[in-house]
Amino acid sequence: MEDKEIIRLYFEKDETAIEKTKEKYGHWLKTLSYGIVRDIQTAEECENDTYLKAWQTIPPKDPKEYFYPYLACIIRNISLNCCRIKKSLKRSAHICELSEELETVLAGGTDTESMIDEYILKSAINNFLASISKDKRIIFVRRYFYLDSVNDIAKNMGVSESKVKVTLMRLRQKLSEYLKKEGYTP
Repeated sequence: MEDKEIIRLYFEKDETAIEKTKEKYGHWLKTLSYGIVRDIQTAEECENDTYLKAWQTIPPKDPKEYFYPYLACIIRNISLNCCRIKKSLKRSAHICELSEELETVLAGGTDTESMIDEYILKSAINNFLASISKDKRIIFVRRYFYLDSVNDIAKNMGVSESKVKVTLMRLRQKLSEYLKKEGYTP
């Protein structure tokens, strides 16, 4: 079933929308969640919470052009929140490693000014990603959004781990330069 048809079912509040979403994207959503939480039962719970959140937010949201990325954002946030709740985020080496990779480029904080910076930062990162090649964008997103390991990215892209590491290092440098040029200073 096409995404537009599934979304139409959400708009009609037809419960088969969830069933069709699970048929089409369930495996990918669970895999994404598992990569974060590292527990199959928790990943399944996150998957189910994703369907509920989609049910609650469609409408008014209408992600017809980006349905899977919309679902992926939901499950990623739910999975990360699950890690925070279980306090396993601090113990999770692969997430800590990713945080350290980008901490020199991005600022942190919790005040209102930081929230505004976060919104500006999201726009700047999206513009940066649009300016790089497709292969580099895939490597960056697989690493920092989907939290894939360097090894997994290398296998999926058919390149060496060394190439992935060097590409990520150069992309972080370019991102830092791009953000400075755009006036974003961590």
